[in-house]
Amino acid sequence: MEERGIIQIFGGTGKGKTSAAIGQGIKAATNGKNVTVIQFLKGNMDGDFDILKRLEPELRLFSFEKSGQRFDDLPPNEQEEEKQNIMNGFNFAKKVLMTGQCDLLILDEFLGLLDTGVITIEDFNDLLSVKPENVGIIMTGIKINEDICFMADEITEMETICLSHNTDENKI
Repeated sequence: MEERGIIQIFGGTGKGKTSAAIGQGIKAATNGKNVTVIQFLKGNMDGDFDILKRLEPELRLFSFEKSGQRFDDLPPNEQEEEKQNIMNGFNFAKKVLMTGQCDLLILDEFLGLLDTGVITIEDFNDLLSVKPENVGIIMTGIKINEDICFMADEITEMETICLSHNTDENKI
């Protein structure tokens, strides 16, 4: 009997959501699972995750955005252009689910697509409607939409409790 793939959310204002999701992906890949990671709203992340390419083909990383800036930092006319690229990523996620290309699908910053109006809750429902029973999905984002909460099996909210005055964004 195949195990049921659960839907997990890593959300909240704290740091570490992407790291937690990628960590789960590495764990799944280590256990022989095929993992697909699709990043949204972060701009073109060329070079930032090159180390993950060493894990191919078990773990594959995709970003469909062309701009080097985060979506929120783009002027409105460039956001409109980038929305099409983001929708290509969304449609790719549906295709990955429909064709059974992975055991775990990680949708990084996916929750922000609802906040920005790039997708609707109906689009989200369409995505879940093609999810095979045994495929897991992990979504990350800051705002945890109430409608999505009802569809998730597990929700982890991350919150930064204390931030040192000596914090350097590039340090781990």
